[in-house]
Amino acid sequence: MPLDDRKLEVLRAIVEDYVATQEPVGSKALVERHQLGVSPATVRNDMAVLEEEGYIRQPHTSAGRVPTDAGYRLFVDRLSRIKALSPAERRAIERFLAGAVDLDDVVHRTVRLLAQLTRQVAVVQYPSLSRSSVRHLELVPISTTRLMLVMIADTGRVEQRLVELPGPADTDDVLDMRRQVNAKLAGERLADAPPLVQALVDECSPEKRNTMACLASVLLETLVERSDERLALAGTANLTRGGVLDFQGSLRPVLEALEEEVILLKLIGEVEPSTTRVRIGDENEIDNLRAASVVSTGYGPGTTIVGGLGVLGPTRMDYPGTIATVRAVARYVGDLLAQN
Repeated sequence: MPLDDRKLEVLRAIVEDYVATQEPVGSKALVERHQLGVSPATVRNDMAVLEEEGYIRQPHTSAGRVPTDAGYRLFVDRLSRIKALSPAERRAIERFLAGAVDLDDVVHRTVRLLAQLTRQVAVVQYPSLSRSSVRHLELVPISTTRLMLVMIADTGRVEQRLVELPGPADTDDVLDMRRQVNAKLAGERLADAPPLVQALVDECSPEKRNTMACLASVLLETLVERSDERLALAGTANLTRGGVLDFQGSLRPVLEALEEEVILLKLIGEVEPSTTRVRIGDENEIDNLRAASVVSTGYGPGTTIVGGLGVLGPTRMDYPGTIATVRAVARYVGDLLAQN
């Protein structure tokens, strides 16, 4: 049944009050706190319809109602107005992130900031190598038969690997290899690198091919290895702030999910440009998170998405404020990466 504007306003008021008070909401409280322009009896009738349609429920025998997952979804899709951050909030975000000294600092400042601003659990994915490009490759001699390969991505991510050579290489050999690998790979997307690395070996002179093959093997591990995706997590203690109805009475499944990096990457790593994804309760594919909501988005320089970030908390969440904060922080992190 399509809901008329008054019933939608009643649902909006129930969601806003329950998020703010953590208490089931009754018709008398709604009339007192909101300018609905109708009597408590009319509000009770509207609440009965909303309950019948599955948008609110009665958690126990009190007169109060709480939103269901469907009620929150309707609120997010049709009723919520994204809260604009104040100039002071924007300046605070900009100042806090601008003080970062390197990529690790950017990520850790970002995850702490998200947790503090939203009062939820925050997760930030390091820029993914599979979405990055090569800025520069450095070869540092450690001995005549051992090199340190340093790969710097355009996102500021730095990867280091040891290269064991099949025989001694002098300084000129190392400089020549560095010139060749940078000429071939600098500016290229890491996802496009494997055939270019193979070309380095194919085009090398026969007497140096074994040495280049050893370097190429380590290069491939560095450039295309996906198992090294990294995450930062903050604000787990925020999960304990809620009431008895949050997480259906048990935090254990949520805490177990937060320990699984693969789950967290699935939550925030699969993002599309310019979209903010909100998954509420049963919309989560992961069973342990069916009592939680996740707000996530992608970030990166310009229109390029190199990683995801987001927050996780109870379905009783300030969705407008959380969505605005996640978007704003992602935009500032992207600007930082673009500048550096």
